[in-house]
Amino acid sequence: MTVSLEAGASASRCTTSPVAGRNRCQRLWILWLRLDRWVLLVVGVSLLLALPVLTVFLTALQPVGPVWRHLADTVLADYVRNSLVLMLGVGVGTLLIGVPAAWLTSIHDFPGRRLFEWALLLPMAIPAYIIAYTYTGLLDFAGPVQTALRESFGWNRQDYWFPEIRSLPGAVIMLALVLYPYVYLLARAAFLEQSVAVLEVSRSLGAGPWRRFYAVSLPMARPALIAGVSLVQMEALADYGTVQYFGVSTFTTGLFRVWYGMNDSTAAAQLAGLLMLFVFALLAFERLSRRLARFHHTGNRPVRLARLALRGGGRWWATVACLLPLLFGFLLPAGQLAVWAFRTAPHMVDGRFWSLLTHSLSLALGAALLILTLALLLGYGHRLRPQTLVRGAVRTAGLGYAVPGAVVAIGVMLPLAAIDRSVDGWARQWLGWSTGLLLSGTVTALLFAYCTRFLPVALHSVEAGLSRIRPSMDDAARALGSTPREVLWRVHIPMLRGSLLAAVLLVFVDVLKELPATLILRPFNFNTLAVRTYELASDERLADSAGFALAVVLAGIGPVILLSRAIGRARPDHDAVP
Repeated sequence: MTVSLEAGASASRCTTSPVAGRNRCQRLWILWLRLDRWVLLVVGVSLLLALPVLTVFLTALQPVGPVWRHLADTVLADYVRNSLVLMLGVGVGTLLIGVPAAWLTSIHDFPGRRLFEWALLLPMAIPAYIIAYTYTGLLDFAGPVQTALRESFGWNRQDYWFPEIRSLPGAVIMLALVLYPYVYLLARAAFLEQSVAVLEVSRSLGAGPWRRFYAVSLPMARPALIAGVSLVQMEALADYGTVQYFGVSTFTTGLFRVWYGMNDSTAAAQLAGLLMLFVFALLAFERLSRRLARFHHTGNRPVRLARLALRGGGRWWATVACLLPLLFGFLLPAGQLAVWAFRTAPHMVDGRFWSLLTHSLSLALGAALLILTLALLLGYGHRLRPQTLVRGAVRTAGLGYAVPGAVVAIGVMLPLAAIDRSVDGWARQWLGWSTGLLLSGTVTALLFAYCTRFLPVALHSVEAGLSRIRPSMDDAARALGSTPREVLWRVHIPMLRGSLLAAVLLVFVDVLKELPATLILRPFNFNTLAVRTYELASDERLADSAGFALAVVLAGIGPVILLSRAIGRARPDHDAVP
């Protein structure tokens, strides 16, 4: 607002000057006209939401200290190596699971296909750290699998070898099982949107199903696949609960050790800055790949695409190929959680459980509504003022989703703690009493971190909904005397109800599952279901944590089904043909 007032004052002074500085005055008038309330509001909110990322970046530029030198001499190489292996391994694993499943459910017809279309998304409802706890309880030495082997064959511990679940390969498998739906979702959307004419021509030229898959459909879907893998790899880099529980040293576990164990915020910010370089390198690679690989679909597509009905043993192999990821990614861990929850419910579901449930639901709902409001403001402001400044500001506000939760938490804590210290010092000096923690260590800090982290989830849904509303409707409403705010409230919001509901549900589930940012920023004596699950599992009380974990999983199933319905409407249902 200061820039706007200064520009206005300078412009008014220009009216008293007859000739001198006319060009400068014209530029000031243009600046004054352009920097209206919507522009200033969008730019201000975007800069505020980008503050945590910018804070981490600026803090990381400070001179290194003894803690950083100690990290570089001892564990930094392990952080880099393990993070790279985790990122690459999860990317390959999700491709091997998600792409074949998307191809089978999009193009072919086989037993159970209608069920698998939406059920293959269910692993999205299970956080990675919860599936890690579940499989540890199943496959550990004292778990039911190894116990049954020893009892069946009379083995001792030295008589057999069993793969170690708490390892880097184990973490890769756990993350791949719950993250493959991201690749499956984008791959299936890409396959459904491909040109029917191209597929029919390749079939008329004698190409079989697999040849059409790897020679035609797969190259055409390459941009979507790279985007999905990049998203999966960013989620893998952001994971904390799984790698910490498995004892794998990565950047996120190192952040917690430096922040809590060594109490060095500068070294933590520098470690977070190095992690951000990995993330931004992934984003740059994803954008470069989309720029270099462009595929355009020509021709009019028919309304309905005929599916290829699989025959003989192939139809059952397709069923098994889709059943396995669903079995290991959702049915088995959810079933084990349900068994444990049933056993421990009498002494775990008490007043504290309902208090944690209330905390989690109220925090997630409040964050979802706040983020939706900000997304509406930014999306509608961008629609009203499609200028380079506004567009750049909105994209800057979306940086938080590409940054791990632990990094966002550090970026929130540093400026809020500095504000608290300044206010407390002023109050001590002039008022003689301490203000304490006004921002840091409060729910306000937690909501700020959630807004920075998950705003792009809602913003994408809002912008997609706004793009489907013709600008002529805005012009008609404005011609009838409505202000921009009235157009948003009376025209756009009623038409965006579906998009807004989807945005609220997706953000609600993301906040409910978020662990690193909640661990760092939660107020004292304030727990959530995710944090309590983590605490109990860290104490090896896996069965006791099942009720809290199952509540998180059940809350995520509804939005997953809505996602499946949304992608299913990308093209009308297909007819199976022999």
